[in-house]
Amino acid sequence: MSAPSVALVAGETSGDLLAGLLLDGVQARFPGATTFGIGGPHMVRRGFDAWWPSDKLAVRGYVEVLRHYREIVGIRAQLKQRLLANKPDVFIGVDAPDFNLDLERDLKAAGIKTLHFVCPSVWAWRMERLEKIRRSVDHVLCIFPFEVALLEQHGIAATYVGHPLAQVIPQVPDRAAARAALGLSEQDQVVAILPGSRASEVKYLALRFFWASALMHKARPAIKFVVPAIPALQVAITEAAKEAGVLAQVQIVTGQSHTVLAACDVTLIASGTATLEAALFKRPMVIAYNMNWLSWQIMRRKKLQPWVGLPNILCQDFVVPEFLQDAATPQALASAVLAWLDDAPKAQQLAARFEQLHLELRRDTPRLAADAIEKLLAG
Repeated sequence: MSAPSVALVAGETSGDLLAGLLLDGVQARFPGATTFGIGGPHMVRRGFDAWWPSDKLAVRGYVEVLRHYREIVGIRAQLKQRLLANKPDVFIGVDAPDFNLDLERDLKAAGIKTLHFVCPSVWAWRMERLEKIRRSVDHVLCIFPFEVALLEQHGIAATYVGHPLAQVIPQVPDRAAARAALGLSEQDQVVAILPGSRASEVKYLALRFFWASALMHKARPAIKFVVPAIPALQVAITEAAKEAGVLAQVQIVTGQSHTVLAACDVTLIASGTATLEAALFKRPMVIAYNMNWLSWQIMRRKKLQPWVGLPNILCQDFVVPEFLQDAATPQALASAVLAWLDDAPKAQQLAARFEQLHLELRRDTPRLAADAIEKLLAG
Protein backbone atom coordinates (compact mmCIF):
# COMPACT_ATOMS: atom_id res chain seq x y z
CA MET A 1 0.00 0.00 0.00
CA SER A 2 1.35 3.44 -0.94
CA ALA A 3 1.92 6.01 1.79
CA PRO A 4 -1.50 7.51 2.63
CA SER A 5 -2.43 11.10 3.39
CA VAL A 6 -3.94 11.27 6.87
CA ALA A 7 -5.86 14.25 8.25
CA LEU A 8 -6.23 14.48 12.02
CA VAL A 9 -7.89 16.79 14.53
CA ALA A 10 -6.87 16.66 18.19
CA GLY A 11 -8.65 19.20 20.31
CA GLU A 12 -6.71 19.58 23.55
CA THR A 13 -3.64 18.53 25.54
CA SER A 14 -4.77 14.94 26.17
CA GLY A 15 -5.88 14.54 22.53
CA ASP A 16 -2.48 15.74 21.36
CA LEU A 17 -0.81 13.05 23.47
CA LEU A 18 -3.15 10.34 22.16
CA ALA A 19 -2.69 11.47 18.57
CA GLY A 20 1.09 11.53 18.96
CA LEU A 21 1.07 7.85 19.87
CA LEU A 22 -1.29 7.07 17.00
CA LEU A 23 1.13 8.83 14.65
CA ASP A 24 3.89 6.50 15.87
CA GLY A 25 1.84 3.57 14.58
CA VAL A 26 0.96 5.30 11.30
CA GLN A 27 4.59 6.19 10.55
CA ALA A 28 5.86 2.71 11.42
CA ARG A 29 3.23 1.06 9.20
CA PHE A 30 3.22 3.63 6.39
CA PRO A 31 6.67 5.26 6.00
CA GLY A 32 6.29 8.51 4.11
CA ALA A 33 2.67 9.10 5.16
CA THR A 34 1.70 12.77 5.18
CA THR A 35 -0.21 13.99 8.24
CA PHE A 36 -1.91 17.35 8.70
CA GLY A 37 -4.84 19.18 10.32
CA ILE A 38 -5.24 20.45 13.89
CA GLY A 39 -2.76 19.32 16.52
CA GLY A 40 -0.37 20.14 19.30
CA PRO A 41 3.33 19.80 20.15
CA HIS A 42 3.37 16.00 20.56
CA MET A 43 2.04 15.68 17.01
CA VAL A 44 4.27 18.41 15.55
CA ARG A 45 7.37 16.68 16.94
CA ARG A 46 6.39 13.68 14.81
CA GLY A 47 6.30 15.72 11.60
CA PHE A 48 2.61 16.65 11.74
CA ASP A 49 1.66 19.78 9.77
CA ALA A 50 -0.54 21.74 12.22
CA TRP A 51 -2.74 24.11 10.25
CA TRP A 52 -4.20 25.29 13.59
CA PRO A 53 -2.95 24.57 17.13
CA SER A 54 -5.07 22.17 19.19
CA ASP A 55 -5.53 24.64 22.06
CA LYS A 56 -7.90 26.61 19.80
CA LEU A 57 -10.47 23.87 20.54
CA ALA A 58 -9.67 23.35 24.25
CA VAL A 59 -12.93 24.69 25.66
CA ARG A 60 -15.24 22.77 28.00
CA GLY A 61 -18.80 23.49 29.15
CA TYR A 62 -21.86 24.73 27.26
CA VAL A 63 -21.58 28.37 28.25
CA GLU A 64 -17.82 28.45 27.67
CA VAL A 65 -18.22 26.96 24.19
CA LEU A 66 -20.83 29.61 23.34
CA ARG A 67 -18.28 32.33 24.06
CA HIS A 68 -15.87 30.81 21.53
CA TYR A 69 -18.53 29.44 19.16
CA ARG A 70 -17.93 31.75 16.22
CA GLU A 71 -14.17 31.14 16.14
CA ILE A 72 -14.50 27.34 16.53
CA VAL A 73 -17.20 27.05 13.86
CA GLY A 74 -15.10 29.22 11.56
CA ILE A 75 -12.08 26.95 11.97
CA ARG A 76 -14.20 23.87 11.28
CA ALA A 77 -15.68 25.42 8.13
CA GLN A 78 -12.24 26.37 6.80
CA LEU A 79 -10.84 22.94 7.62
CA LYS A 80 -13.74 21.15 5.93
CA GLN A 81 -13.37 23.27 2.79
CA ARG A 82 -9.66 22.53 2.65
CA LEU A 83 -10.13 18.77 3.15
CA LEU A 84 -12.90 18.54 0.56
CA ALA A 85 -10.74 20.41 -1.95
CA ASN A 86 -7.83 17.98 -1.45
CA LYS A 87 -9.31 14.77 -0.06
CA PRO A 88 -7.12 12.80 2.35
CA ASP A 89 -7.16 9.00 2.26
CA VAL A 90 -8.54 8.96 5.80
CA PHE A 91 -9.67 11.47 8.40
CA ILE A 92 -9.09 10.67 12.08
CA GLY A 93 -10.88 12.67 14.72
CA VAL A 94 -9.08 12.35 18.03
CA ASP A 95 -11.54 12.90 20.89
CA ALA A 96 -13.19 16.41 20.71
CA PRO A 97 -16.52 14.84 19.63
CA ASP A 98 -18.47 18.10 19.57
CA PHE A 99 -16.07 19.40 16.92
CA ASN A 100 -15.19 16.18 15.12
CA LEU A 101 -18.44 14.24 14.73
CA ASP A 102 -20.15 16.87 12.56
CA LEU A 103 -16.99 17.25 10.51
CA GLU A 104 -16.66 13.47 10.14
CA ARG A 105 -20.29 13.19 9.01
CA ASP A 106 -19.73 15.69 6.20
CA LEU A 107 -16.41 14.15 5.14
CA LYS A 108 -17.89 10.64 5.16
CA ALA A 109 -20.79 11.84 3.01
CA ALA A 110 -18.18 13.13 0.53
CA GLY A 111 -16.57 9.68 0.31
CA ILE A 112 -13.66 10.19 2.72
CA LYS A 113 -13.04 7.32 5.11
CA THR A 114 -13.49 8.43 8.70
CA LEU A 115 -12.19 7.03 11.94
CA HIS A 116 -12.72 8.32 15.48
CA PHE A 117 -10.10 7.68 18.15
CA VAL A 118 -11.57 7.52 21.64
CA CYS A 119 -15.21 6.54 21.91
CA PRO A 120 -17.27 9.46 23.20
CA SER A 121 -18.35 8.65 26.75
CA VAL A 122 -21.88 7.62 25.74
CA TRP A 123 -21.82 5.10 28.60
CA ALA A 124 -21.61 8.02 31.06
CA TRP A 125 -23.93 10.58 29.48
CA ARG A 126 -25.62 11.57 26.18
CA MET A 127 -26.54 8.11 24.85
CA GLU A 128 -28.31 9.90 21.99
CA ARG A 129 -24.87 10.42 20.45
CA LEU A 130 -24.74 6.76 19.37
CA GLU A 131 -26.85 7.42 16.28
CA LYS A 132 -24.70 10.43 15.40
CA ILE A 133 -21.54 8.32 15.74
CA ARG A 134 -23.03 5.64 13.47
CA ARG A 135 -23.79 8.23 10.76
CA SER A 136 -20.45 10.00 11.10
CA VAL A 137 -17.71 7.38 11.28
CA ASP A 138 -16.63 4.18 9.58
CA HIS A 139 -14.73 2.89 12.60
CA VAL A 140 -14.06 3.76 16.25
CA LEU A 141 -10.85 3.03 18.14
CA CYS A 142 -11.80 2.35 21.75
CA ILE A 143 -9.52 2.89 24.73
CA PHE A 144 -11.68 1.00 27.23
CA PRO A 145 -12.52 -2.70 26.70
CA PHE A 146 -16.25 -2.51 27.47
CA GLU A 147 -16.90 0.07 24.73
CA VAL A 148 -16.60 -2.27 21.72
CA ALA A 149 -19.67 -4.38 22.56
CA LEU A 150 -21.76 -1.28 23.27
CA LEU A 151 -20.89 0.27 19.89
CA GLU A 152 -21.36 -2.97 17.95
CA GLN A 153 -24.85 -3.34 19.46
CA HIS A 154 -25.67 -0.10 17.63
CA GLY A 155 -24.10 -1.06 14.31
CA ILE A 156 -20.83 0.79 14.80
CA ALA A 157 -17.59 -1.02 13.89
CA ALA A 158 -15.02 -0.72 16.66
CA THR A 159 -11.65 -2.02 17.86
CA TYR A 160 -10.21 -2.02 21.39
CA VAL A 161 -6.67 -0.66 21.20
CA GLY A 162 -5.96 -0.19 24.90
CA HIS A 163 -5.33 3.10 26.58
CA PRO A 164 -2.14 4.73 25.28
CA LEU A 165 -1.36 6.18 28.69
CA ALA A 166 -1.13 2.67 30.12
CA GLN A 167 1.75 2.03 27.73
CA VAL A 168 3.51 5.34 28.37
CA ILE A 169 3.29 5.28 32.17
CA PRO A 170 5.55 2.62 33.76
CA GLN A 171 3.93 -0.23 35.63
CA VAL A 172 6.12 0.61 38.62
CA PRO A 173 6.73 4.38 38.75
CA ASP A 174 10.13 5.53 40.02
CA ARG A 175 9.08 7.72 42.92
CA ALA A 176 12.62 8.31 44.18
CA ALA A 177 13.85 9.58 40.80
CA ALA A 178 10.79 11.82 40.40
CA ARG A 179 11.34 13.33 43.84
CA ALA A 180 15.02 13.90 43.13
CA ALA A 181 14.11 15.68 39.88
CA LEU A 182 11.81 18.03 41.82
CA GLY A 183 14.21 18.59 44.71
CA LEU A 184 12.07 16.63 47.18
CA SER A 185 13.29 14.14 49.77
CA GLU A 186 12.02 10.62 50.45
CA GLN A 187 10.75 11.77 53.84
CA ASP A 188 8.57 14.61 52.50
CA GLN A 189 4.80 14.35 52.45
CA VAL A 190 3.95 15.55 48.95
CA VAL A 191 0.57 16.69 47.63
CA ALA A 192 0.21 17.27 43.89
CA ILE A 193 -2.25 20.01 42.88
CA LEU A 194 -3.68 19.62 39.36
CA PRO A 195 -6.42 22.20 38.70
CA GLY A 196 -6.90 21.28 35.02
CA SER A 197 -5.40 21.73 31.58
CA ARG A 198 -7.95 24.25 30.26
CA ALA A 199 -8.30 27.92 31.07
CA SER A 200 -11.96 27.39 32.03
CA GLU A 201 -10.99 24.67 34.51
CA VAL A 202 -8.26 26.77 36.10
CA LYS A 203 -10.73 29.67 36.36
CA TYR A 204 -13.20 27.62 38.39
CA LEU A 205 -10.87 25.27 40.29
CA ALA A 206 -7.43 26.77 40.93
CA LEU A 207 -8.45 29.23 43.64
CA ARG A 208 -10.46 26.69 45.63
CA PHE A 209 -7.63 24.14 45.28
CA PHE A 210 -5.19 26.69 46.68
CA TRP A 211 -7.57 27.66 49.48
CA ALA A 212 -7.62 23.94 50.34
CA SER A 213 -3.81 23.98 50.23
CA ALA A 214 -3.80 26.88 52.70
CA LEU A 215 -5.96 24.87 55.10
CA MET A 216 -3.68 21.84 54.76
CA HIS A 217 -0.58 23.97 55.26
CA LYS A 218 -2.07 25.47 58.42
CA ALA A 219 -2.80 21.98 59.76
CA ARG A 220 0.51 20.45 58.66
CA PRO A 221 3.17 23.02 57.73
CA ALA A 222 5.62 20.34 56.57
CA ILE A 223 3.50 19.22 53.58
CA LYS A 224 5.08 20.02 50.20
CA PHE A 225 2.70 21.18 47.47
CA VAL A 226 3.73 20.77 43.83
CA VAL A 227 1.74 22.13 40.89
CA PRO A 228 2.49 21.13 37.27
CA ALA A 229 1.28 23.88 34.94
CA ILE A 230 1.17 23.89 31.16
CA PRO A 231 2.95 27.03 29.90
CA ALA A 232 -0.21 28.73 28.65
CA LEU A 233 -1.81 28.51 32.11
CA GLN A 234 1.20 29.13 34.33
CA VAL A 235 0.45 32.83 34.85
CA ALA A 236 -3.21 32.14 35.76
CA ILE A 237 -2.18 29.40 38.20
CA THR A 238 0.49 31.60 39.77
CA GLU A 239 -2.03 34.44 40.20
CA ALA A 240 -4.52 32.07 41.86
CA ALA A 241 -1.83 30.83 44.28
CA LYS A 242 -0.94 34.44 45.08
CA GLU A 243 -4.59 35.36 45.68
CA ALA A 244 -5.01 32.40 48.04
CA GLY A 245 -1.89 33.47 49.93
CA VAL A 246 0.05 30.25 49.30
CA LEU A 247 2.47 31.24 46.55
CA ALA A 248 5.41 30.83 48.95
CA GLN A 249 4.19 27.38 50.00
CA VAL A 250 3.65 25.81 46.56
CA GLN A 251 6.20 24.73 43.98
CA ILE A 252 4.87 25.53 40.49
CA VAL A 253 6.72 23.71 37.73
CA THR A 254 6.30 24.02 33.96
CA GLY A 255 4.73 20.85 32.60
CA GLN A 256 6.14 17.68 34.22
CA SER A 257 2.73 16.39 35.31
CA HIS A 258 3.95 12.79 35.11
CA THR A 259 7.00 13.57 37.24
CA VAL A 260 4.79 15.29 39.80
CA LEU A 261 2.30 12.41 39.90
CA ALA A 262 5.13 9.90 40.30
CA ALA A 263 6.56 11.93 43.17
CA CYS A 264 3.42 12.64 45.18
CA ASP A 265 1.73 10.80 48.03
CA VAL A 266 -1.73 12.03 47.03
CA THR A 267 -3.16 14.42 44.45
CA LEU A 268 -5.98 16.95 44.48
CA ILE A 269 -7.05 16.83 40.87
CA ALA A 270 -9.59 18.11 38.34
CA SER A 271 -11.87 15.49 36.84
CA GLY A 272 -10.62 14.46 33.40
CA THR A 273 -7.91 12.41 31.74
CA ALA A 274 -5.41 13.41 34.43
CA THR A 275 -7.34 11.31 36.96
CA LEU A 276 -6.63 8.22 34.88
CA GLU A 277 -2.96 9.23 34.74
CA ALA A 278 -2.95 9.48 38.54
CA ALA A 279 -4.52 6.01 38.75
CA LEU A 280 -1.87 4.57 36.44
CA PHE A 281 0.77 6.10 38.73
CA LYS A 282 -1.06 4.17 41.52
CA ARG A 283 -1.66 7.34 43.51
CA PRO A 284 -4.64 8.07 45.78
CA MET A 285 -6.54 11.16 44.76
CA VAL A 286 -9.35 13.53 45.54
CA ILE A 287 -11.32 14.43 42.39
CA ALA A 288 -13.09 17.77 42.12
CA TYR A 289 -14.91 19.73 39.46
CA ASN A 290 -16.63 23.08 39.26
CA MET A 291 -17.97 24.87 36.21
CA ASN A 292 -20.36 27.57 35.08
CA TRP A 293 -23.69 27.06 36.89
CA LEU A 294 -25.78 26.73 33.72
CA SER A 295 -23.32 24.25 32.16
CA TRP A 296 -23.50 22.19 35.35
CA GLN A 297 -27.32 22.10 35.33
CA ILE A 298 -27.32 20.85 31.73
CA MET A 299 -24.62 18.23 32.29
CA ARG A 300 -26.12 16.95 35.55
CA ARG A 301 -29.40 16.08 33.84
CA LYS A 302 -27.61 14.10 31.12
CA LYS A 303 -25.39 12.06 33.47
CA LEU A 304 -26.05 8.28 33.31
CA GLN A 305 -23.73 6.98 36.02
CA PRO A 306 -23.18 7.92 39.67
CA TRP A 307 -19.48 8.58 39.02
CA VAL A 308 -17.69 11.35 37.14
CA GLY A 309 -14.02 10.45 37.70
CA LEU A 310 -12.55 7.91 35.27
CA PRO A 311 -10.97 5.73 38.01
CA ASN A 312 -14.37 5.35 39.66
CA ILE A 313 -16.14 4.68 36.36
CA LEU A 314 -13.61 2.01 35.39
CA CYS A 315 -13.72 0.38 38.84
CA GLN A 316 -17.53 0.82 39.00
CA ASP A 317 -17.19 2.06 42.56
CA PHE A 318 -16.28 5.17 44.55
CA VAL A 319 -12.69 4.04 45.06
CA VAL A 320 -11.67 7.71 45.37
CA PRO A 321 -13.80 10.62 46.61
CA GLU A 322 -15.45 13.07 44.21
CA PHE A 323 -16.51 16.61 45.10
CA LEU A 324 -18.55 18.28 42.39
CA GLN A 325 -19.78 21.85 42.01
CA ASP A 326 -20.96 23.28 45.38
CA ALA A 327 -19.62 20.24 47.25
CA ALA A 328 -16.06 21.14 46.17
CA THR A 329 -15.42 23.42 49.14
CA PRO A 330 -11.84 24.07 50.29
CA GLN A 331 -12.67 22.50 53.67
CA ALA A 332 -14.04 19.29 52.11
CA LEU A 333 -11.12 19.00 49.70
CA ALA A 334 -8.50 19.57 52.40
CA SER A 335 -10.10 17.03 54.75
CA ALA A 336 -10.28 14.37 52.03
CA VAL A 337 -6.62 14.84 51.03
CA LEU A 338 -5.45 14.64 54.65
CA ALA A 339 -7.56 11.50 55.14
CA TRP A 340 -5.49 9.73 52.43
CA LEU A 341 -2.25 10.79 54.11
CA ASP A 342 -3.52 9.30 57.38
CA ASP A 343 -4.60 5.91 55.99
CA ALA A 344 -1.62 4.07 54.50
CA PRO A 345 -3.37 0.65 54.38
CA LYS A 346 -6.26 2.10 52.38
CA ALA A 347 -3.81 3.81 50.01
CA GLN A 348 -1.96 0.50 49.51
CA GLN A 349 -5.23 -1.31 48.81
CA LEU A 350 -6.12 1.32 46.22
CA ALA A 351 -2.68 1.00 44.59
CA ALA A 352 -3.24 -2.76 44.17
CA ARG A 353 -6.57 -2.09 42.47
CA PHE A 354 -4.97 0.47 40.16
CA GLU A 355 -2.20 -2.04 39.36
CA GLN A 356 -4.82 -4.43 37.99
CA LEU A 357 -6.51 -1.63 36.06
CA HIS A 358 -3.17 -0.75 34.48
CA LEU A 359 -2.71 -4.34 33.25
CA GLU A 360 -6.21 -4.35 31.73
CA LEU A 361 -5.58 -1.13 29.80
CA ARG A 362 -2.06 -1.88 28.60
CA ARG A 363 -1.95 -2.89 24.93
CA ASP A 364 0.29 -2.11 21.93
CA THR A 365 -1.89 0.84 20.98
CA PRO A 366 0.14 2.22 18.04
CA ARG A 367 0.26 -1.21 16.36
CA LEU A 368 -3.42 -2.04 16.98
CA ALA A 369 -4.47 1.41 15.74
CA ALA A 370 -2.33 1.00 12.61
CA ASP A 371 -3.94 -2.43 12.00
CA ALA A 372 -7.41 -0.85 12.09
CA ILE A 373 -6.37 2.05 9.84
CA GLU A 374 -4.79 -0.32 7.30
CA LYS A 375 -7.93 -2.49 7.26
CA LEU A 376 -10.13 0.57 6.77
CA LEU A 377 -7.95 1.86 3.90
CA ALA A 378 -8.01 -1.54 2.22
CA GLY A 379 -11.80 -1.90 2.52
